[in-house]
Amino acid sequence: MTGGLDHDSSAKALDRQSAPLGQQLAAIIEELPPDKLSLGELLEVFGDEGLLLLTILLTLVFLIPVSIPGVSTVFGAAILLVGVSRLIGRPLWLPARLKSRPLPADKLRPALIRGMDWVRRLEKISRPHRLRIFVDGRLQNLFNDLAFILAALLLMAPFGFIPFSNTLPGLALLFYAVGQIQRDGGAILLGHLANIATLIYFGILIGGGGATIHHLFQRFTG
Repeated sequence: MTGGLDHDSSAKALDRQSAPLGQQLAAIIEELPPDKLSLGELLEVFGDEGLLLLTILLTLVFLIPVSIPGVSTVFGAAILLVGVSRLIGRPLWLPARLKSRPLPADKLRPALIRGMDWVRRLEKISRPHRLRIFVDGRLQNLFNDLAFILAALLLMAPFGFIPFSNTLPGLALLFYAVGQIQRDGGAILLGHLANIATLIYFGILIGGGGATIHHLFQRFTG
């Protein structure tokens, strides 16, 4: 594959523990190849220790009103498997077809750069070790991992053509990932609220769609 990622320089960027999340992600985005890349290549850069950072990167494309064909399914499935790996405490496993599927780097880069605005905003309000009641403890970790998986499933729901249907669960995943990295219970709480908002929004969509179908059925059969 032409234009592969520079694994060495990216790994060095991720190893700088003192670097803010935004700087680490910006370095990865800057080194994306000009034409194609695969999810497997991204995973090699981040490694199992950087899965939450990878999750942040993958959610960025869902936080802007731009549709990139084929990305939502691949990224959504990958985020879901990240959540499962965290829940069961095992290394991330991705199907070969998912790892090797080519992604349009030329379209991804501008979308990721725009999505970085969310990371910078969250960095300004995130505080490490805040509201630790939401992040410290086995029960809290279990609940947060399950909530992470729920957000990934909501992200994969077939409502992509409806405004905000990807944005709300994408925000939840962003909050969860940053909250886990920073051990920030405030960000985790925002993730829970975004999940609840997504469920309410989807409930309205489903309820409204059902009412519309029922009305049309009565109109044409009455």
